[in-house]
Amino acid sequence: MYNWDDPINEALNKPEVAKAAPIAETDTILNSEIVQEGATGIEDLEIGAGRIEVDDKAIINCRADLNQLVPFKYDWAWQKYLDGSANHWMPEEVPMHDDIKLWQDPKGLTEDERKIVEVNLGFFSTADSLVANNLVLAVYKHITNPECRQYLLRQAFEEAIHTHAYTYCVQSLGLDESKIFNMYREVPAVATKAEWALPFTQSLGDPFFKTGTLENNQRLLRDLIAFYVVFEGIFFYVGFTQILSMGRRNKLTGVAQQFQYILRDESMHMNFGIDVINQIKLENPELWTEKFQAEMIELIKTGVELETRYAYDTMPKPILGMNAVLCEEYIKFIANRRFVQVGLPEQYPGAKNPFEWMSEIMDLKKEKNFFETRVTEYKVGGQLKF
Repeated sequence: MYNWDDPINEALNKPEVAKAAPIAETDTILNSEIVQEGATGIEDLEIGAGRIEVDDKAIINCRADLNQLVPFKYDWAWQKYLDGSANHWMPEEVPMHDDIKLWQDPKGLTEDERKIVEVNLGFFSTADSLVANNLVLAVYKHITNPECRQYLLRQAFEEAIHTHAYTYCVQSLGLDESKIFNMYREVPAVATKAEWALPFTQSLGDPFFKTGTLENNQRLLRDLIAFYVVFEGIFFYVGFTQILSMGRRNKLTGVAQQFQYILRDESMHMNFGIDVINQIKLENPELWTEKFQAEMIELIKTGVELETRYAYDTMPKPILGMNAVLCEEYIKFIANRRFVQVGLPEQYPGAKNPFEWMSEIMDLKKEKNFFETRVTEYKVGGQLKF
């Protein structure tokens, strides 16, 4: 189950230093180990090379052949891939006819409720594209472990499903597609968060960027924290809470159910990313300096400020049993969790969770569907019943 109280996966012990390999001109000495710069998995074949040993594997700067999935070193990464595959779903499986009828009714929703729906679809429809681009064009290249890459491939597919789901909602409700999909370049509340995140992808997407030095390894770690802890772990939660609160009031239940499934996927993405971050820290302790930790605290706090601003911009007055003040408390509560998960001290003492019902929605196994009275299983899409 993935909820706010999930324990952090225990990182594996630091592996022994692999057998020394010949030093190539592109090799860099770091922490008394020999690391390869820029290994991608498409290097020339080394005919007659020895078989892979577990201790040859590493999250970054790996010496092992990236195309050999087994033997596993990080069982937690493979398990997350299996869990993600078991939770497969498709947007068309969620009925939208009641949503269409409600949206077309001039008195069905207030103007404030309609605005919240449109702005959130505007943010999320491009946010998941940004995440997918980050995974495919930047992160995947620098994560040099095949188990983790297997999950990244699954995550990239899920990001495509999420963009598909937002498009399906926009088309079902008959919204102005060009307006919704261009909001990240027009609406300040949406643009600010996307603009903040882009430089981190551009950083890792730099064709001249390679890990293997202290500076570049820290740069990778920073950008992973920016995306997994802030973008996916903080930036999504005001919007999710707003839409799911609407669903709890029996409004736009189809849209809300799409968001419910997406939230569960994103929770798994975030937990995987945090495990990767902690494993990199464990294998490369020289990266986690006091100075770097202080920088990461400020980075996450900036994310909290931006998401708080989003709450106030999208909810200038109370709506759906919520208000911006409660959302600010919720963001700080979530942020405290994120700080602890990556080994940093809480920054918002006493922050509480004003939306306890959100924790119930995170239960991946079984829950009482808040749109119906029967219990549903969130498993393979073909098994979903509505």
